Amino acid sequence: MKNQLTSTLLFLLAPIFLIAQASGNINYHQQTQLPDKHINTPLSSPKDFAISVKGLYNLQADNYVAIFNLLQVGSNSTEVNRLIDERIKPVEAAVNKHPNTTFFIDMISFVPVYEYEVEKKVFSKKTYNEVPKGFAVQKNLHIGYNDPDFLNTLIAICADAEIYDLIRVDYSSDSLSQAKETLRSEADKLLEAKLQRYKTLTSNSLNDFDKHLVESVKILYPIEQYQSYQASSNAALPNTKSANIQQAQKMSSLYYQPIIPKEFDFVVNATIVEPVIQVVYEVKIGIKQQANSPTTTTIKEKQYFFITPTGDIKPLPIK
Repeated sequence: MKNQLTSTLLFLLAPIFLIAQASGNINYHQQTQLPDKHINTPLSSPKDFAISVKGLYNLQADNYVAIFNLLQVGSNSTEVNRLIDERIKPVEAAVNKHPNTTFFIDMISFVPVYEYEVEKKVFSKKTYNEVPKGFAVQKNLHIGYNDPDFLNTLIAICADAEIYDLIRVDYSSDSLSQAKETLRSEADKLLEAKLQRYKTLTSNSLNDFDKHLVESVKILYPIEQYQSYQASSNAALPNTKSANIQQAQKMSSLYYQPIIPKEFDFVVNATIVEPVIQVVYEVKIGIKQQANSPTTTTIKEKQYFFITPTGDIKPLPIK
């Protein structure tokens, strides 16, 4: 009987475990609030009736730039420049062997390095004086490529030269203008359909209305859409008032969080696997009835009267 109850309990709990695993470890991070990155195009007058269409284009990048940082110190300017060049030149040579790559060295800083020298005096406290120790030079390597798989090779090349600090990877696309035109074309079709539906349902031709159109575009790159979280679960310990608890260091994780396409009328390339450039577009028509329109109805103010005991009819003032 006990084994039967245990099997039943595990069977009932199994869907819970499966759901948690399928949703990911981000659920360990409570109160996750994703930033609002949707588009909302304002009208010139908030009283206007509006018909709008929103579109999203997930555009795959075709060009990338990886930026690495390296720092080198030396006893003098000649030595520090020689040492940093010895690290950069093998990387540049290895990158140039691959097709469709570019290499650029960005000079960041060149500063002296100081240390403290203790000055001992007989009748006073110690004095610490800063004295020159050497120099430190810092440079960034900008490496362009068009094959996303090349980044793994690039990291290995830089690691051989003791360059480990990958600052960021920038995405770009030569098809950005084409993506905007696609969004406008698809949005125009849906907007015309919505206007026709409004005319059919209301039996109104909209000829007696003032209309104005506004549109806006927002572009979001992958570097703007990474979020962080910590996946950990703390156990409850009894009688911890007199105990020393050593907390383990929790590592933070990063993940790519694109716009969730829940408020869009249409999405181009809806299924995405890798980080993409997201182009958001909205077109909106504000509609306002003309003041002198024949369809405009005038609502007359109601008047009330009362009859006096003598039979006279007089207006009743009501505010």
